[in-house]
Amino acid sequence: MGSFVWDVIHGRDPHDAAVEEWGGITYALGALEAALPPDWEFVPILKVGSDLAQSARQFVAGLDRAAPGAAPIEVPHPNNRVVMHYQSDERRCEQLSGGVPGWSWLGLKPLLADLDALYINLISGFELDLETAQLIRQHFSGPIYCDIHSLLLAVQPNGTRTLRPLPNPGAWCRCFDLIQVNEDEMNMMASDPMALAAIAFAEGVSSITITLGSRGIIYFAAPGFERLSDVRRPALAATSGAIRTAKLPAKRPRHSGPGDPTGCGDVWGATHFSRLLAGDILDAAMDRALDAAARNVDHRGATGLADYLRGELSTK
Repeated sequence: MGSFVWDVIHGRDPHDAAVEEWGGITYALGALEAALPPDWEFVPILKVGSDLAQSARQFVAGLDRAAPGAAPIEVPHPNNRVVMHYQSDERRCEQLSGGVPGWSWLGLKPLLADLDALYINLISGFELDLETAQLIRQHFSGPIYCDIHSLLLAVQPNGTRTLRPLPNPGAWCRCFDLIQVNEDEMNMMASDPMALAAIAFAEGVSSITITLGSRGIIYFAAPGFERLSDVRRPALAATSGAIRTAKLPAKRPRHSGPGDPTGCGDVWGATHFSRLLAGDILDAAMDRALDAAARNVDHRGATGLADYLRGELSTK
């Protein structure tokens, strides 16, 4: 679950003109395509504006692991578009336009009926409100992974995205089993990583990851959590034992020179969850995710990304 976004990217390479291409959830779809085990398929739960619906359908149709007949749902609104200005390799300013609406529980409930697991990436931040997320948690029994992402971003009158504190982070944490945020987003939810881990684990979360860009990741795992079968629901009672935490360094891209960090967090999270679904233990899944994020730096855009992540010749 997430949003198609049409990106216009400035400054990724100072010598090049602005680049226009698919972004948003497309990076995660490429990573799911590359990392899921052969007997899994994914069902895109996505809306797309009518102005870009045909292009989005073609993108999904080109993914072998997408369920037969899967396609984004066209809505009579302009699709979300983001203009990005890179200020450094890891800092950028984003301006959002478009009007794809979020999901209501009435529209979402029938789409979840036959799913075994749920990957949520709040690309726009408006895909779900808290009430809908709580209803998903109440009615969906499989593991739920959430990249909190743009839920922590407000939209200014000119479309610029700016960080904002998240009211009631504990209630949001209670909706998910595994959570991903970046360093800036973490600061909008708690005073420091340990404080966020304390909030999350008190609400039944099994793992939380804070991505640090080129510095790697910090993760926290609840006592006893090594693989998806260890998810602590339905009981939210505290379990005995020590919280496990570590900082893992990023892996080096294979090619020297300037790379493209766009979508690295999305690739990391989708790969991480895919490998947990495949049965990998937590550390092994994270190692695969770090590999994929490093590969993503060497690839421009989401077109052909799955092939590149698999080590095959990309069409991009």
